[in-house]
This record gives sequence, C-alpha cells and structure tokens, in this order.
Amino acid sequence: MPDPIIGRMNVLRASSRHASGMYLDGGEELGEILLPQRYVPQHFVTGSEIEVFLMLDSEDRLVATTDRPLAMVGEFASLSVVETTRIGAFLNWGMPKDLLLPFGEQAKRVMKGDNVVVYVNFDAVSGRLYASSKLNKFVANTAPPGIVEGSAVSLLIAERTDIGYKAIVNGHYWGLIHASAAAAVPFALGESRPGYISRVTPDGLVDVTFDLPGYGKVTSAAKRLEEVLAVAENGFLPLHDKSTPEQVRDTLGMSKKVFKQAVGALYRGRKVRLEEDGIYLVKDN
Repeated sequence: MPDPIIGRMNVLRASSRHASGMYLDGGEELGEILLPQRYVPQHFVTGSEIEVFLMLDSEDRLVATTDRPLAMVGEFASLSVVETTRIGAFLNWGMPKDLLLPFGEQAKRVMKGDNVVVYVNFDAVSGRLYASSKLNKFVANTAPPGIVEGSAVSLLIAERTDIGYKAIVNGHYWGLIHASAAAAVPFALGESRPGYISRVTPDGLVDVTFDLPGYGKVTSAAKRLEEVLAVAENGFLPLHDKSTPEQVRDTLGMSKKVFKQAVGALYRGRKVRLEEDGIYLVKDN
C-alpha cells in the first residue's frame, strides 16, 4: 500500500477502535490517524479498508474524513471567498474547515463573495494545506510533447488578457482562447468546460477553442443544431439570415458564421427546411 498523502484521497486500513472513532494506519511517517465517529461506516471493523481525505482539523491535528473537497493538492479550482482576515482569505472548498489563501499567495487582493481560481498546495513544514492564486508558479507555459491540433482537452478559464482569455489545459499548462473564439460562446471566468487544441506553435505555446477546429467545428455545430431542433416545439427555431449574432449565440452558443455553416450542412443533407420565419427540422429525418 503506498504511503498516504496529506491533502489527497487515500485508502487506509483500520488499526484500532476508539471512543472518538476509528484509528487508521498512516504508516511510519504519519502514524495512527483518527477517523471521527461521524465518518465511520456502520459495521466498519478493525482490518477493514476505507478511502479517506487527510487534513488538519481546527486544532491542527491530522484527521481523516470521508468528505471529498472541491479540489485536492496538485489541483486547480474556482472557489468562493467566504471571509477575509488579517492573515488572508478563507475559501469554501466543500470541507468543514475553510481553505486559507494567504496574502502572500494572492495574485491580487480578494474580497468576500469573490470567486478566485487557485492551486491547492501543501506546506511540508507546517503540515497545512493552503491555496495560491499565483498560478504561474504551478502552470507550465508550454504543452508537453505529443499534443496535437484537434486534441480534446479540459479547460479551466482562469484569466482575462488583452487578446483573449488564458485557460489551464488538462490541469497542467496554459492555453490561450483568442477574443474572436471567446466571443462565439458565452462563458465565465472560473468555469470548467471541454475544448480543443486549435494550434500548437513550434515553441510549444497553445491556442484553444470550444469548438473542433476546421471542418470538424462545422460537423459539431450541425449536430448541436439538429439536437436543439429535435427537442424544440414543432422542430422549429426562429433563426435565419437576419438574426443577430447575439440571438444566435444566446440560443445555440455558437457564432453566426458557424451557425450558417451548420445550417448549410444540414440543408445539404436534407435534414432541415428553411423558411422566412426560421428553420424547421424535416420530420421524416
């Protein structure tokens, strides 16, 4: 069994029972770790194994819990600020004890109610978990070898720039969403969503988009449009050449240019008919 890691989920074996709960075997380095009684499953006995998260409690004692946080050590997440104090901000990360974002780890000052993209880290000296919004310390500027255009990726929209938005790609490296691509699909800072690699430069810098690049984007948009028509009343959408880009984006989440390409693809496939008032799904389809 691998050594347990503070700030991560671990599978540990119960070593002894206590009035306060069950002690778990944390190995030579961590010793026995209390799993408080409220987390002990019914019929859980010595020798049984359980998956737990390890952290310090409000009295700085190492404890185990079956709760799973919104982000663990080595992960990024958008978390809300619940309180600010003289030592920093405290974030809601889905655990009974809030996560500290120290002043020294804040890229810019945050206030109660803000949402902030952070990296969850572990201080080996104090044994405490903390957050950092100084993302450049933890996000690589370039993609790893083997990343190719068209690859499906996960995106966490982290920062706004003069030319678009920076997203953390697959939890490891930066990708840029150019303003033109960002305008086509509504999203918010801190939002996680799927995307695609649209370009990889010779020096490893990456551009990303929400739609498949090239003709794959049209195919994806045509499929999305057909699915929306299929559930729309009478298989109809009041969208046409004179619809504004905002109307198209609000209805379908795509640019008007891509919308027109998707309509063309479905029309050529005889899957829709076009009328002055909008688009109709061909019922025989």
